Amino acid sequence: MQWRSRASFLGCNMGGNHIMTQETKKFADFDLRPELLRALERKGFETPMPVQVCVLEDETLIDSDIIVQAKTGSGKTLAFALPLINSMDSKTREPQIIVLSPTRELAQQTAREFAWLGSECGVRVATLVGGLDMERQIRSLRDGANVVVGTPGRVLDHVRRGTFKTSSIHSIVLDEGDHMLDMGFHDEMEAILQSMDNVERTWLFSATMPPEVMSLARQYLNAPKKISLVSDITSHEDISQKAYIIPSRRRFEGLTNVLIWEAPSRALIFCGTRAETQDIADKLCDIGFKATPIHGDMSQRERNAALGALRGGRVNMLVATDVAARGLDIDAVSHVIQFGLPQNLESFVHRSGRTGRAGHEGSNMLLLTAREAKQFKFMASNAGSKMKMEWIPAPDALEIEGQARIRFEKTLIEHALESDEFQSWADDLLRRDEALMLVSGLLAKAYGDQPSGYSIKTDVEAEMNRERSRNDKGRQGTGVSAGRTSEVKKDRNARPVMGGGLVIQFSEGREDGWEVGALLGLMCRCIGVGREDVGNIKLRDNSASIELSAKGAALFESRKDRLEKEGLNVTSVRKIESRPGEYHEHRDGGKPRPENRGPHRDRRPSGTRERDSERPKRRRITK
Repeated sequence: MQWRSRASFLGCNMGGNHIMTQETKKFADFDLRPELLRALERKGFETPMPVQVCVLEDETLIDSDIIVQAKTGSGKTLAFALPLINSMDSKTREPQIIVLSPTRELAQQTAREFAWLGSECGVRVATLVGGLDMERQIRSLRDGANVVVGTPGRVLDHVRRGTFKTSSIHSIVLDEGDHMLDMGFHDEMEAILQSMDNVERTWLFSATMPPEVMSLARQYLNAPKKISLVSDITSHEDISQKAYIIPSRRRFEGLTNVLIWEAPSRALIFCGTRAETQDIADKLCDIGFKATPIHGDMSQRERNAALGALRGGRVNMLVATDVAARGLDIDAVSHVIQFGLPQNLESFVHRSGRTGRAGHEGSNMLLLTAREAKQFKFMASNAGSKMKMEWIPAPDALEIEGQARIRFEKTLIEHALESDEFQSWADDLLRRDEALMLVSGLLAKAYGDQPSGYSIKTDVEAEMNRERSRNDKGRQGTGVSAGRTSEVKKDRNARPVMGGGLVIQFSEGREDGWEVGALLGLMCRCIGVGREDVGNIKLRDNSASIELSAKGAALFESRKDRLEKEGLNVTSVRKIESRPGEYHEHRDGGKPRPENRGPHRDRRPSGTRERDSERPKRRRITK
């Protein structure tokens, strides 16, 4: 396979653009220990991936701090494990290398990589993660570990207990640095870095480089050399991109139809919340699919069991949240299914990267309602993405039945070709008068357990037509009637009195893919209020603010963690004081009007004013 990648090198002794062709490089071409080459050969690894080439081909990097930007599944673990093991003193039983990972699963995966790679070099690995026995971890450190891999929280626990001595550490790897910061490990990472005095090199690996990551790098890395090997995953040649439109009121039926239609051999299904993850997995099992959930409410033992079931073939679908799926090393994922609107385009990209890994083909699919499809297209357009995505309605029961029969007949023929022992019997049966009944019975027996799809075509078409109608209305002219509609809309959307409520500031905005409508819906759903309790929403490029009524304020403190789980991080909260004559803006940006004003004077001609009972009422968001 020809793999051509462009790597941009910035920093000391590196400049310009470097083009490499992977087929010209093999692991044997680099100055690696024979023990390492034998370990790679046993695993069937002969040709390095681009990020591995970038790190291995420059021998000066081992004496430098480096920043490596590469996408998930690009081979980052071997990129830092190979040169570090190659240069370490395996005779010393004191810790020399520490790798910090954002999740327990990723830490355990990285530890396994170090273990098999350094098995002949005498490398001993200690894994320090939460959810596992502390005493066993202490024993592994006492027995002598060259390499320590762990999550920031548990590693810091050992440092403070004195069970992990850091004086001999000379190499630090910050793996998935962006995710560690996203998950709130900034203070723990700083405390760990500050506890180590004899560090010779600090290597930072990350898929993205947000300002928080670069700030950490400036503080703890010394003149780092930078390697960027990032491509647009949405145009990855090994990943097909599809978007299925599903009905909003029958979302699970739409998912079921797509799963039957696509028939994935091994699928990773992303959901927005822990509750939805569990619910979807349970429903899929109820109708005959082999699925298991993985989410943050599960114990480490339960999460390991779920991964073991997938790797062992007992299930072929893992239903996961974004956080739970970070760092999971799952081989040969044929399909990534994103069930619902991703929080932002970055989340979409990270999810997509779980398939099509290491040269394998894969399929990434979005399952969205017609309204969500519009929001996603807007999100992608604002981000300047040039992805090529096929937008199609989810298959209907009749389409599924036709395809299922074709697949089944193909399977029957394949079985018949494998063995001819039943052909004479089949010939005898077909000569009988009751041949039709016999064939029908065989089909009922063999085909009867196949899952069937749902009739959703009418629902999907109706919702797509409604969205097209909304778009058409939005493009209509501005006559007298349009002005009157605007007036009615202003009355309907005028925000309520917010005195005694809160102004909540968030660190996410337009650049993170958020829209006013999405913020309103999320606030209502997570806090448990109606839209009448949500006031002015201000959306900026990198921030947003939302007003909550006194009712919403009373619920906010106990439920704000729900917002954070959905990707909204609260930066500040300010109380709204109730004042006489306070002005209130309309949501659509209309002119403010005072609370204590007199009767509303409609701007419409005399005789057309609506009575109070005839005025449009606010619609509550259903939960």
